Amino acid sequence: MINENEMSSMVEKITSKSNETFDRLMSIAEVDKVFSQPVVSGEYTVITAAEVGSGLGLGFGVGAGMDEEKAEGEEPKVDGGSGGGGGGGGGSFSRPVAVISISPYGVEVRPVIDITKIGLAFITALGGMFIMSCRMRRISK
Repeated sequence: MINENEMSSMVEKITSKSNETFDRLMSIAEVDKVFSQPVVSGEYTVITAAEVGSGLGLGFGVGAGMDEEKAEGEEPKVDGGSGGGGGGGGGSFSRPVAVISISPYGVEVRPVIDITKIGLAFITALGGMFIMSCRMRRISK
């Protein structure tokens, strides 16, 4: 069976590891990760901007129990139980979304177009329309 000191130690380790993981994921969203260092060439300066995201999932469990077995005419046999466990995962991503150009003529922001993302969205939309069309045909028959 888990005693109070062991339980406290487990909770402390879990909290420490969770905070460390969260801090690492949050460091991804710092300003220097979203905007690049300016690139200067003559009178022109270019800065890229990125979309940055991260996610985190954690799960933990602790259990304790007693298993009592009793044969007829004998004293109960008690086996102590305990448990524990934990797990987690996280991830992050970034992708360029814009280019900021600064020149003597002003500031211009140009979007970065992701053809792959547009293509996947188009294919997904077509698939959804096809499935709905099939369902509507089945209902109307």
